[in-house]
Amino acid sequence: MARLIANAIGTRLGQPIVVENRPGGGAVLASEQVSRAAPDGHTLLHTDNGILVTNPALYARLPYDPDRDLTGIGFIGRFPLFFVVRPESPLRDFAGLLAASRQRPVTYGTPGVGSPHHLAMELVKKRTGIDATHVPYRGGPLAMNDLLAGLVDCVVIDTSTGVPFARANRVRVLAQLGDHRSAQLPDAPTLAELGHGAVAYGWQSLSVPAATPAPVIRRLNAELVRAMGAPELAAHTRNIGVEVVNQTPEQFNAYVQREIGLWRPLIRELGIRADG
Repeated sequence: MARLIANAIGTRLGQPIVVENRPGGGAVLASEQVSRAAPDGHTLLHTDNGILVTNPALYARLPYDPDRDLTGIGFIGRFPLFFVVRPESPLRDFAGLLAASRQRPVTYGTPGVGSPHHLAMELVKKRTGIDATHVPYRGGPLAMNDLLAGLVDCVVIDTSTGVPFARANRVRVLAQLGDHRSAQLPDAPTLAELGHGAVAYGWQSLSVPAATPAPVIRRLNAELVRAMGAPELAAHTRNIGVEVVNQTPEQFNAYVQREIGLWRPLIRELGIRADG
């Protein structure tokens, strides 16, 4: 996604954009680098829920403060989350999953501790009373592999990873966590439809150092919006089920604040940590 956006924006800006991967520590290394970069609009950070919302609660110490050091350019898109089981599972719907958990705790896999998928299920547990034990993996594909092998009861997965399995009838979708049904999974009800007030997404965005001038941020926002509407990117996001959300920088920053108000208290209440 970052490379597709970089190519589209770079063409409009008349200069190449280099995508530099800085793996490790829940994107902490990359976030620190950008938060300390010159605020001139030439260094951007591909951000998500973790970087902007949950990391300050998941880690005891961070070398950056996203609330102080970063500001948003705008949304890239939302990744709907959903529950899947094996096709041969006796669990036919979310009600069945909930009922099964009253007999014994069900196991659920996610792409990792503190991932949007993990936190979404913890919210669902609070809202529904489902008894579920977390089994974290290093990425969604590994969780899906163990689901198919029968090692976990269900997996909370996003459209990008999970939709190909659903299209091939390799999994059964029980429910989804969006505020409306995904176009890629129109037959799967939302938890809200089922009477459970739990809504959660994975999402991605672009950010810059906080002191970046407003006119520069507005220009980058305009180019991001154009890029997400370009044919190649639009086809890609539609194919993997990403919901493109065009927002101004101010709207996006307000959205982040609402997310902070939901997720950081939950993480601290449950004592979830990503640093041991």
